[in-house]
Amino acid sequence: MSTTDLVIDRAGPVVTVTFDRPHRRNAFTTEMYLGLRDLATDLADDPESRVVVFRGAGGTFAAGNDIAEFVAMTSGAEAVEYEARVRDLMTALAALPQVSIAAIDGACVGGGLALATHCDLRIATARSRFGYPIARTLGNALSRPLLERCVHVFGESVTRQMLLTSRLLPAERAYGVGALLTVCEDAGALAAELEEVVQGLLAAAPLTLRTTKRQLGALTEIDPTGGPDDAQMLEEVYGSAGFREGVRAFVARETPRFADAERSQDTGRSD
Repeated sequence: MSTTDLVIDRAGPVVTVTFDRPHRRNAFTTEMYLGLRDLATDLADDPESRVVVFRGAGGTFAAGNDIAEFVAMTSGAEAVEYEARVRDLMTALAALPQVSIAAIDGACVGGGLALATHCDLRIATARSRFGYPIARTLGNALSRPLLERCVHVFGESVTRQMLLTSRLLPAERAYGVGALLTVCEDAGALAAELEEVVQGLLAAAPLTLRTTKRQLGALTEIDPTGGPDDAQMLEEVYGSAGFREGVRAFVARETPRFADAERSQDTGRSD
C-alpha cells in the first residue's frame, strides 16, 4: 500500500510506514496525513498486525509540516481546523492496539516530533535532533493535546526549554530524560536495534501489550473517557490462553508461545 510520499509495507505482523519526501526533508502534506488517518482506521481492527514502525527516508525522520500549504490559509479558523485534523490523527495513532515505534534518524521536529511523541517507543541515531522551533520559524503555537504529549514524553522542563528557546535537543539528552529507548551510533546500528526490539515485542504476550496500552492511554488521557473498566480488562488478561501459556512455560522452564496460544483461543471461539 502506498500513496504519494507515504509508503506502507506489511511483512506478516509488522507494518512499516516510510515518509518518502527526502527532497523536502519528509515534511508532512495533507495527503500524507490523510494516508496516515486511513492506516490508523485499518489497523484499529486488525488482529494480525502486532507492531507498527514509522521511519523517514533520506537521513531525516520528518521536518515538520509542509509550510507551502499554510500559504493558502487566510484566517485563524482555518488553522484551528487544520490543527484539529492533525490532533485527531495523532490521537488515533496513539490509541492503536499495535505497539508503535518511531525509528528516528536525523531531524525530528514539528509534525515529526508530534508523531514520534504519539508512538509507544522511540529509537534514534546519535545524530538525531528533536524540537519545536516554532517561535523562530512560523510564529504559530501547538494545540494543547500535542503539547501535553510532549510533556508526557520529555517532561515539562525540557518541553519548556525546547519551545521557548527554539533549540533542538540532541539525542543523548533526549535519552537522558527517558524520551528514547536507546541511542544508536548510526543508521546500521539503528536497523539492528529495531529488529531486536520488534522480535522482542512479537515474542511477548499480545493481550498483555494491548491491555497495557489501553491502561496507559487512560492515564495519559489519550482516551478522554477514562478507558474501559480496569477490573474487566484484568479479568480478560488473567482468563486468557496467553496467561495460561505463560504460567505453563514458566513452570516448565520453556519459552512461552503467547501468540500461538491466543490464536488457538480465538480459533476455538469462532468454531
